[in-house]
Amino acid sequence: MSKIEELQNAIAEERALLLNHPLYARIQTVQDLRAFTEGHVYAVWDFMSLLKALQIQLTCTSTPWFASSMPNTRYLINEIVLAEESDEYIDGTRLSHFEMYLDAMQSMGANTQKIANFIDVAKCSSDIIDVINNFDLDQRIKDFLIFTFTVIASEKSHQIASAFTFGREDLIPDMFTSILRALQTKSPAVDMSKFIYYFERHIELDGDEHGPLAMQMIEELAGDDEVKWMEMQDVAREALVKRAALWDAISDHIA
Repeated sequence: MSKIEELQNAIAEERALLLNHPLYARIQTVQDLRAFTEGHVYAVWDFMSLLKALQIQLTCTSTPWFASSMPNTRYLINEIVLAEESDEYIDGTRLSHFEMYLDAMQSMGANTQKIANFIDVAKCSSDIIDVINNFDLDQRIKDFLIFTFTVIASEKSHQIASAFTFGREDLIPDMFTSILRALQTKSPAVDMSKFIYYFERHIELDGDEHGPLAMQMIEELAGDDEVKWMEMQDVAREALVKRAALWDAISDHIA
């Protein structure tokens, strides 16, 4: 059994709980979906910080430029950054996936003002943890965000890569798009085409491109270092626990 398989087996229970979380069954109306997006958007946003932290760690983002020590890994992370930060949107424009998500929220009437306010405050602060702690959010959403930025602050690329690879968007099952399509049929007056496009694009990228690239990155970063593999396992498990708590918060909000 490979090290990747051992890690995946170690977190299989936490991952299964997320993929079968009761949150999905609670999304029965457009209003429920709006409430879902208003909580989930924070995970879409902080995902980009994990990604950029990896780019800082694994490529050269300063001048003068020097080649980083792992050419294969820097290729992998740059490939992921290209799609996540500048992907093709439904109308042919280029946007980050976070910008796509915000636009999709607005198109179906979800409230984006709170996340906009949060970002405005964060832009004016040098302490993101302080911003999170003082913002009006469910504590479980705060804990989710604080975990992300605590991992980033460690500046340990293998730990950041573990949170990125095992704790993010492939945790939304394929059947979620079926829920979205059913809601669109029941509520044709509400345009959910952009939201459906966002999730279908994510499923496509995670399955065909980003998932395999991320696994290659994990293997290259850890190598034969048993300590790194154990640290990645601990981070992956904690990321899944925090994600489950985020799902609980959103589910409670919908209820």
